[in-house]
Amino acid sequence: MPDGEKAVTVSVAGSIHEIPAADWDACAGADNPFLSHAFFAALEDSRSACPETGWLPRHLVVNGDDGRAVGCAPLYLKSHSYGEYVFDWGWADAFNQAGGRYYPKLQAAVPFTPVSGRRFLLRADAPAGTDRALAMAMVDLARRLRVSSLHVTFLTGEESRLLAGLDLGFLPRIGHQFHWRNDGYRCFDDFLGRLSSRKRKALRKERAAATGHDVVIRTLTSDAIEARHWDAFHRFYVDTVDRKWAHAYLTRDFFFRLGEAMADKVVLIIAETGAGRLVGGALNLVGADALYGRYWGCAADYRCLHFEACYYRAIDYAIDRGLARVEAGAQGAHKIQRGYLPVKTYSAHWIANAGFRSAVARFLEAERPAVEAEMGALAAGSPFRRDDADNADADC
Repeated sequence: MPDGEKAVTVSVAGSIHEIPAADWDACAGADNPFLSHAFFAALEDSRSACPETGWLPRHLVVNGDDGRAVGCAPLYLKSHSYGEYVFDWGWADAFNQAGGRYYPKLQAAVPFTPVSGRRFLLRADAPAGTDRALAMAMVDLARRLRVSSLHVTFLTGEESRLLAGLDLGFLPRIGHQFHWRNDGYRCFDDFLGRLSSRKRKALRKERAAATGHDVVIRTLTSDAIEARHWDAFHRFYVDTVDRKWAHAYLTRDFFFRLGEAMADKVVLIIAETGAGRLVGGALNLVGADALYGRYWGCAADYRCLHFEACYYRAIDYAIDRGLARVEAGAQGAHKIQRGYLPVKTYSAHWIANAGFRSAVARFLEAERPAVEAEMGALAAGSPFRRDDADNADADC
């Protein structure tokens, strides 16, 4: 530990349930629902993130003098790179071809969740240096387990700078996602008034098309979400995964556990026909200042329903509740013309083999300006008007 900081002991938990929920949540805080004990419990208890699926919990805990946790870090020993959204398949192939063994590896992350947030969870009264102690413990565990690498993904920019400043060998990486920012809008038309005339008309046409079907779109929260909604949404989720030739990470049980334990954090936008058939939906979780869009699925082809359920209803919800932003995740340049602009994301990577670490460092040096250039090009397609000459009065 640095001079002036008290030495601490870091323990490893083989399940989220080895850490009292109150202790974990006191460290995680209430701002980000994905960092809550309940969310990790839903993933692990539903067998979505478990040893059988390649996610072996190895969470880190620092206990204070009172015996309660003052710092935690979500950590998994992984046998693959699925469900991470910071792609290292090329690194794995290169290391394996060179005669190394890339898996297992350690992953500090929220499984299946490309949402930025703290990875070093600290109680408000945590001693100085607790975050550094957790980082050093991660590297120490990686060495003891003799894994090829350790990856801290979707951490905050502050945490990225912390790791870069430690003499531990972490390599910083950036990526990007698409977020919508609430600039104090009073209503959706107020937001539309900030767009160019052409984009404004296009969005209005899409909303009209989405609501022109024989469906009713509802925004459901808490007790309004019934078992039939979760059953239908799980079907939508599996159907979407099948269409993309991907793997369904989340079990049906996960969605029911999520609804039971975190109903007040769930915002489910559901589409239902006049005959009572559920045909589509978008799953969001709400935090202190953001709405996080996660999954979408639909049982039939309804024009513009995807845009309405995933993007426009999310904006409506954020404006109504004064949330600062909507995070719509990675991929999909089509989000830009709907007001969701590129935002940097961060990850940090520790590589055990010196030669391989040098190769990855060179790759990241070349990748960074390419990512920043791509973000600049994407932002240039912003739908927001360049001046006030094209203003439109909002009738809120």
